[in-house]
Amino acid sequence: MPLTAAHVKAGAALFVAFAIESWEMLSLTYIAADLQHSLGITTAQLGLVISALFLGMIPGALVWGPVADRIGRQRTCMWSFAGYGVLTLLSTVAPNYQVLMATRLLSGFVFAGVFAITFPYFEELLPVRNRGRAAVFLAAGWPIGVLAAVAVAALFGDHGWRAVVAVSAAASLWALVIRRWVPESPYWLAQQGRSDEAYDVLARLGATDLDRDRPLTVPGLKAGSILGLLKGSLGRITIIQIAVNFLFSWGYWGLQTWLPTLLQERGLSASSSLGFVAISAVFMIPGYLSASWLTGRFGRKKVFIGYVLAAAAGGVYFANASTLTELYAGIFGLSFFSLGAWGVWDTWIGELYPSPVRGVGYSLGIFGQRVANTVAPSLVGLLLAHASGFSTTVIFIDLFLVATAVLGLVLPETEGKELQ
Repeated sequence: MPLTAAHVKAGAALFVAFAIESWEMLSLTYIAADLQHSLGITTAQLGLVISALFLGMIPGALVWGPVADRIGRQRTCMWSFAGYGVLTLLSTVAPNYQVLMATRLLSGFVFAGVFAITFPYFEELLPVRNRGRAAVFLAAGWPIGVLAAVAVAALFGDHGWRAVVAVSAAASLWALVIRRWVPESPYWLAQQGRSDEAYDVLARLGATDLDRDRPLTVPGLKAGSILGLLKGSLGRITIIQIAVNFLFSWGYWGLQTWLPTLLQERGLSASSSLGFVAISAVFMIPGYLSASWLTGRFGRKKVFIGYVLAAAAGGVYFANASTLTELYAGIFGLSFFSLGAWGVWDTWIGELYPSPVRGVGYSLGIFGQRVANTVAPSLVGLLLAHASGFSTTVIFIDLFLVATAVLGLVLPETEGKELQ
């Protein structure tokens, strides 16, 4: 199968979906001061509100992964986006801290479906020889979402945090584009015994010489079975990839959520800190592009481990920066390599599993990420509250990146291998 315009349209639709995910995860971070003042909440409560979306995704990932393997990739995206839009819109009229916490928790729960399936969905549509590079390109939606979050905060922040959240809710309408541009996965259709429909999708994607008289099959595993992932060689892979997701997410997110605060400790104003974050997001894009090219040439493992270690080195430089120029150099190096590594990692996870459990396997990785996303902001905030200092806090976060690279050594290479 060649790479066709149909793949480009599907990739564009899922690229924007991933950008919306990034945007939503960061939306409250950049309007935190107004949110805290408006609701009259403490700094500790503010940290919990920021973490609420991730906390809701912890059980959400465990639910949506099996659901995606049972009801299909496209319907999972549609239902998840729809629920997220409704609940996020409700949060704009939250009268107090308790109601906002509840709506944010539920928003995280339902939006976990999009997180759990975006990359496996795209991978199941791609030709083998293009899969790695194209899927890493999809990950470049993350910095676009970061820039969108900063832009929306800058444009609508003067109208209050409720206006910013309302704009985020409107983004859920992108589900209609996914329905039109992204066909259902032929792997999932084959798993359901719907070979004719799977062949139709393959033809739409540009496949030729299709033998429609030959039924399509996938490995004989129970669809969406979590227990099936904890046995034999899959069990070992599952435990390691959950640990990698936890460590890597902590190493990235622990710094990202408190970056504006850390920068203000170094003398930058609030507006300068947002500009700093926006510029660092721009440096993420060439990180993704370089990782995309390299993973197609050298495979997942070498590029991932090399980029994670380079990001850790950037973190050390950032932690010990004594001038504004050094701060910029450190965070740009950290952004370039850590996000390039994320692109490879997001691609690698889904390739480790056979089709009937690919959704649930990926969702367990999201589970590990969201546990780290929930705990890291609070613990980093605790370190800052006890005056641990800028350098000590950043170095502590950086150690999680080193542990990530070590665990990545034991996972199997998947570049050039057909999906099961």
